[in-house]
Amino acid sequence: MALKMRRHLMASVPQLRFEQLRQRVRVLLGDRTVCDTTNALLVWEPRRLVPVYAVPEDALRAQLLPSREPVTGPPDGLPSVMGPADFAMHTCPGLPLDVNVAGQLLADAAFRPDDADLAGYVLLDFLPFTWLEEDRPAVGHPRDPFKRIDTLRSSRHVAVSFEGAVLADTRRATALLETHLPTRWYIPRADVRMDLLEPSEHRTTCAYKGNASYYSVAGAGEPGRAIAWTYPDPLHDAEPVRGLVCFFNERTDISVDGEVMVRPVTPWSSPQEQQALLDQAGDLSTVELG
Repeated sequence: MALKMRRHLMASVPQLRFEQLRQRVRVLLGDRTVCDTTNALLVWEPRRLVPVYAVPEDALRAQLLPSREPVTGPPDGLPSVMGPADFAMHTCPGLPLDVNVAGQLLADAAFRPDDADLAGYVLLDFLPFTWLEEDRPAVGHPRDPFKRIDTLRSSRHVAVSFEGAVLADTRRATALLETHLPTRWYIPRADVRMDLLEPSEHRTTCAYKGNASYYSVAGAGEPGRAIAWTYPDPLHDAEPVRGLVCFFNERTDISVDGEVMVRPVTPWSSPQEQQALLDQAGDLSTVELG
């Protein structure tokens, strides 16, 4: 029987996973070098779709201090899949650690997993540090070598609505294809009802696309809930979507050539929607996010 790759990849999500990096990785705190290594790993804790860096403990120029009791497993109430947020929420056995860099204490910024294959390594929270792979800064989170994005101009008819109101209608969309996720349709502003949107305070950083600004629907839905985003100054791989507007497939009704797309369940869906999908599927090997 043939193996469907997306199901194969999702079937590994409940496991602790790692991959050796070949590039030099440097960790900085201000102007101080905390680690400089060519033996870094990427580590995905169970349920995590996004990796974190792990570095050899003996290469770390910092003091590690136990911050709380050892973790024995995932806490109750977590969604079946998790994004890059909340580093301190660990889902495998191990010891949470504070990091002391020349007197500056970073609480819960490291984790020593209890796994023989990761012996001698500690996971580091991405956010407190500046990261360089060779001489290129890493932004948002570490890049996953098994993930990519692609952009395709499309003349298909794409329409977006929310609670019956049409927010966008175009035949000039750019489809952005990203591993694990549904097709995202980026639309020229001239084809978007920008008068129905208002800027949101929400901001995110993607390792592949850059810094995103968000919009919510004025006077509708949950006040301030982000419903669309744009990349005003994207990274190289996402240059074709510069300034275009993309709507959450999970939170709007999108039709392509007249066919209404089913709202997918992804890490940007509610925890209740994610759990309902998992309950229906029975196990993650049959779950396809997007």
